[in-house]
Amino acid sequence: MKQEYLYIILIAIIVAVIVYQFITSEKRTRQRFLGQIASSWGSVPKREYDYGELEHIARYYQATKPEGYSVDDITWNDLDMDSVFSLLNASRSSSGDDFLYRMLRTPLTDPEELAERRRVIEYFRNNESVRVKYQLELSRIGRSKKYAMIDYVKTISGVIPESNLGNYMQLALYLVAIVMIILQPATGILAAIGVLVYNVYTYFKTKSSIEPYFVTVGAIVHLVDCAQGILKLNVSELKDYTDRLREAAKILNSVKRDSKALGSAGLTAGGNIASVLGDYVNMFFRLDLIKFNRLIAKLQKHKAEVLVLMEELGRLDAYISVASFEEMLPFWCEAELTKGRRVPLTAADLYHPLLSEPVANSISTEKPVLLTGSNASGKSTFLKTVAISQLLAQTCGIALAKSFRSGFYRIFSSMALKDNIQEKESYFIVEIKSLKRIMDAVKEEDTPIMCFIDEVLRGTNTVERIAASSRILEQFAKDGVMCFAATHDIELTHMLEAEYANYHFKEDVRDNDVIFNYRLYEGRATTRNAIKLLGILGYDQSVIDAADRTARQFLEQGVWSLS
Repeated sequence: MKQEYLYIILIAIIVAVIVYQFITSEKRTRQRFLGQIASSWGSVPKREYDYGELEHIARYYQATKPEGYSVDDITWNDLDMDSVFSLLNASRSSSGDDFLYRMLRTPLTDPEELAERRRVIEYFRNNESVRVKYQLELSRIGRSKKYAMIDYVKTISGVIPESNLGNYMQLALYLVAIVMIILQPATGILAAIGVLVYNVYTYFKTKSSIEPYFVTVGAIVHLVDCAQGILKLNVSELKDYTDRLREAAKILNSVKRDSKALGSAGLTAGGNIASVLGDYVNMFFRLDLIKFNRLIAKLQKHKAEVLVLMEELGRLDAYISVASFEEMLPFWCEAELTKGRRVPLTAADLYHPLLSEPVANSISTEKPVLLTGSNASGKSTFLKTVAISQLLAQTCGIALAKSFRSGFYRIFSSMALKDNIQEKESYFIVEIKSLKRIMDAVKEEDTPIMCFIDEVLRGTNTVERIAASSRILEQFAKDGVMCFAATHDIELTHMLEAEYANYHFKEDVRDNDVIFNYRLYEGRATTRNAIKLLGILGYDQSVIDAADRTARQFLEQGVWSLS
């Protein structure tokens, strides 16, 4: 009798533990998310991206890219925007990742749309309690490293729902086994074991073939769950966005309800006791397989609503990321952008976001700019600094500066180019194609162009480089392009003085060392230190003297000679 009581007590304890785990699991999850949200706000994101993960994130942009201008691959790579995106991205979900990436690749040219984006970003930055509640709900969506969210929608289209007749016949075998146990217990038990093994085997065989689709359904359910949680918050300042969510979530609510039969299938497994028990129930009774075929038919009918949830939830998550990014920066300003053919650019203390100790520079110009100076003096970094702030100004409404006034532009660059071995194209061919795409873009839309060119036509000889690059840059100026071009050819600064403003970087060579201050100065570069650098690196003095003599002779006579 005492042993029976011990068994009862043991069972009661096990049941109590299960109930406790079930009740407290959501609370523990909430506390974990709250800790992550608090520690990550206004901090450099610690997230490390797996190989190929950024390519997955880019698929949403590729699948939903709007017509007209967006930042092309050359410009994106020139500016190392994958790294800028990673620094900026504090999203809580895959939808946030996807929307933020697309946002950075599609600069706005509508002042009203940009102002509304700024309003929402500022609201999240200034209203911590609402922002944290939104981040908690957005955390429900989860994140997948194997699939892009947009792939789930595509996956739905390729599924053909099967008949559930086979599943019902499998369940009927249990009834046969029960009848046999009643009539002949020994034989019936063996039959029941056989039925159980057979059903479990065929269950996993069938489930393995549709497992990716289970993940799809789970991901969509998380979107619905998140949308419903946000709607309950009822924030009037965000009504326009929640209204768009409401109708889509209402239509997809039945999908969420029916998906409970799928157990822990989803973007992230639940891991709690209830979901584990649900998995066992599914394994024996195939409820998830039966429900799955019905769910797929519903989702194929309502793909548009799924896309609305991805878009609007991703938008809110991305805007919160921008707000966190602003808190992380040493300083920033709201960009003042006006429409016009070639609006002057004025910026105070611009800096590059990826440098740990950036040197801030200021510039004010109504003209395009020629930038001169020696290698490693800061020309390329400054071009990227201006380009990144211009891009952030048109996507996030901010600039990494103390003040920033500019226009709305289409942004192009031609900087970190390489020869194309696969296409058998030399560096020069790649370069002139890159420049040609900018010239062609001038004719495509009314919105003016701002472009950034590093070492114009460096891939060819001096005479033809100066002749061709001077005409290309002149044409850009005539077409109203706001061009920022770095060059070593001082001749261009004289030839284009009427069309381009001149700025330069310089360095000091002293005590056998090169000192760069990375400061921007008005005017063209006037110093020549390349030959002096040979001495610092240990070249023979006779070579240095001869090189210096040859340079002076050319400057005096205009003729190259080794004599």
